Amino acid sequence: MASWEEIAQRIRVPISRLGVVVLFFLHPTWQSLALGGIVAGIGATIRLWAAGYIDKGMALATEGPYAMTRNPLYLGSLIMTLGILIAGQAYWLLLPFGIIYVALYFPVMKREEQELYQGYGNDFLEYTKRVPMFLPRLRSAAAPSSSFLWSRVKRNREHRHLMVLVIAGIFLIIRIYL
Repeated sequence: MASWEEIAQRIRVPISRLGVVVLFFLHPTWQSLALGGIVAGIGATIRLWAAGYIDKGMALATEGPYAMTRNPLYLGSLIMTLGILIAGQAYWLLLPFGIIYVALYFPVMKREEQELYQGYGNDFLEYTKRVPMFLPRLRSAAAPSSSFLWSRVKRNREHRHLMVLVIAGIFLIIRIYL
């Protein structure tokens, strides 16, 4: 029987796609769109920054945003989604979203940490002692030795998240007029 961590890992992406339905319940104003856009933009920037430092399955990412949190991609996604909810004035969805996010992504993070430990052993354990799992430390825990690469961003297909954010923004602008 599959553990909740395994189930959460399999269903998190399909469930996140259901967020499209939420867009129809949003009622943005220009002010909420501006504020939410700033918040979502911060989340997108974090994701973009993280994607430029990670070589998935090839090396343990410990620099850039990974020197502040072990899960900057998930943190960026959380902030992007909060931005969309703020943009659409869907404050009533903040608590249910938070509960769903914790229920799905915390187990996924734990599962991925088990996989990283299996792949990187003591290097990963040392990394976990220096860098928090999710909420970032504001100071970097490592001196940089690698650099951000746009080729990694492209290889990690981060443009897909940016496209989704742009499409959501366009949809919210249209919703202002409907």
